[in-house]
Amino acid sequence: MICIVTGVSGSGKTTIGTLLSKKTHLPFFDADDFHPGTNVEKMSQGIPLTDHDRMPWLQHLANKIQDWEKSGGAILACSALKETYRQILHAVPDILWVHLQGERPSLEERLKKRQNRYMPPGLLNSQIDAWEQPDYGLHLDIKDTPESMVNIIIEKLRLKSPNSHIGIIGMGVMGKSLALNMAENGIPIAVYNRFVVGKEEHIATGFAATNKHFPLLKGFDELALFVQNLESPKKILLMIPAGEAIDHQIGDLLPFLQKGDILIDGGNSFFEDSSKRYDYLASKGIHFLPMGVSGGEEGARKGPSLMPGGNAEAYELLFPYLQKIAAKDKNGKACVTYVGPQGAGHFIKMVHNSIEYGEMQVIAETVHLLRYGMKLSAVEVAKILRNWIAEGLSSYLLEITADILEIQENEELILDKILDKAGQKGTGNWSISTALKYNTPYSPLFEAVTARQLSANKEERTQLSKEYSHRFRAFAGDKVLLLDHLKNAFRLVRIINHETGFDLMHKVSSSLHWNLNFSEIARIWTNGCIIRSKLMEDLVAIFQENPSIIHHKALVGKIKEWKSDLAYLIGLGLSHDFALPVMSASLNYLLGRIIEASSANMIQAQRDYFGAHTYIRNDDPKGLAKHTDWLLLKEKHQNKDNAL
Repeated sequence: MICIVTGVSGSGKTTIGTLLSKKTHLPFFDADDFHPGTNVEKMSQGIPLTDHDRMPWLQHLANKIQDWEKSGGAILACSALKETYRQILHAVPDILWVHLQGERPSLEERLKKRQNRYMPPGLLNSQIDAWEQPDYGLHLDIKDTPESMVNIIIEKLRLKSPNSHIGIIGMGVMGKSLALNMAENGIPIAVYNRFVVGKEEHIATGFAATNKHFPLLKGFDELALFVQNLESPKKILLMIPAGEAIDHQIGDLLPFLQKGDILIDGGNSFFEDSSKRYDYLASKGIHFLPMGVSGGEEGARKGPSLMPGGNAEAYELLFPYLQKIAAKDKNGKACVTYVGPQGAGHFIKMVHNSIEYGEMQVIAETVHLLRYGMKLSAVEVAKILRNWIAEGLSSYLLEITADILEIQENEELILDKILDKAGQKGTGNWSISTALKYNTPYSPLFEAVTARQLSANKEERTQLSKEYSHRFRAFAGDKVLLLDHLKNAFRLVRIINHETGFDLMHKVSSSLHWNLNFSEIARIWTNGCIIRSKLMEDLVAIFQENPSIIHHKALVGKIKEWKSDLAYLIGLGLSHDFALPVMSASLNYLLGRIIEASSANMIQAQRDYFGAHTYIRNDDPKGLAKHTDWLLLKEKHQNKDNAL
């Protein structure tokens, strides 16, 4: 939606435009700010601009109007004195023209009060003489207050009812938060939620009514009216549960869609299902973008990390909107990028979530060691974690963990009142099955999922704890040294967690020819998402040099150094009856990656012995498969022993 506020100098275009921007959340621009230096110099000297002076400026504004419209719209204050000027500025079909008019004495009085402007009052006469009265648009008298004029403009916007640029289906927590994010960023947005009598009634219309301060937000209870309200190509974001619900919703939408329309799945769908939907919709001429969204409710509302994949052409149409609502990295660049074809966006969101599982579990293990192994209070543990954050280990998950350890209710730690049964929604299991399918080691993150599964068996754990007389035993020794070991162990496990996840991405990307850009993926994970951290910021540069974290020269030395700390902590923890699944699996994973002479030769020998699966000899330069008749050799060996 573009609104152009016109009028001669002193009519209040900037005042009205600024106030209107505040109420509609559309960005405000002053056309004077786009004048080239030569025009500014002439106006400063009291020299009227000619049409020759204005033409490049007007054309530049017309180009900007097209760009603004692509990202949702804008408010522009521009004198636009002549009809020929307005025709140039009418660069998009849907424009609300607001013409401010007033008597000469009022205009002169306003100009006299201005300071630091390059429009001298003497130029007013030339502007009034040049003004050509339009017979369209909204005409307002500047004798009214700015507030009353803006209210009239907003009411006109509602009556004009321009088509929404984006529609969201699904008014759950994430859908509502993203809708408000878009509305606050000046994107005309329509929302729809299914209508179920007695269960879900007027969810979308009620949501819009509750948020009337966003005049560009509309709610619909009927799917047909919702789709009809969207501009073409229609851009619809699905924020509904994964699985059959997505397919049912797509089926309901197809009769209302045309070739070139765009569907975006912003939920946590399994990437293989998303790839199938991509192919199915492509056969019907519909663009499909499976898009990972990370950051939870707060991220969706204030700026998430967005991971769209699928149709690249459709992504280009959506990017102006997505960059407005996404979180920003440390350089101010939006945390959104085109990931890759088909279901790539949902694939990396799946891996993101499995890394998240690992990060959460290792933090939980670390806190357990601090509280019950080192016998520190929750407040003391929080202080230690905050020190780690200040020393370069900053991460969102570590920050909220410190908060959790400090927050009490009725002078009791809320954490200790929470039942120790961890929930999960399925993305962790999908990561494991994908890792198995692509023959990729995934043990640290596998153990994070397993730990949640074990935690669910609370009743059995309570019973077995009594049968085995289990208790956490305190550590002896210097706490300062123990803290140093633990900090280094924690550092190393986090590196291995990320290596495990990115290695899976590398294997799948190579197999499916997706050409994933790991540095760019790390960049969009530096803000907005749950696993944002200082480590992730470091990975942006690391992946520009090497696709593997543990191969990077800058980290090899640190990994060597911290490996002994991790081994020490695991031994200490296990010997004192602490379960350390991710810490233990991380060290085993690392050792499995760096050991030259592994025990796998024994496994190959066993497989060949009982199943004739063959093996390769390490002294055979051709690497040909061999089989040994183990029973025959055993018999010969026994006969030889008997002969002796």
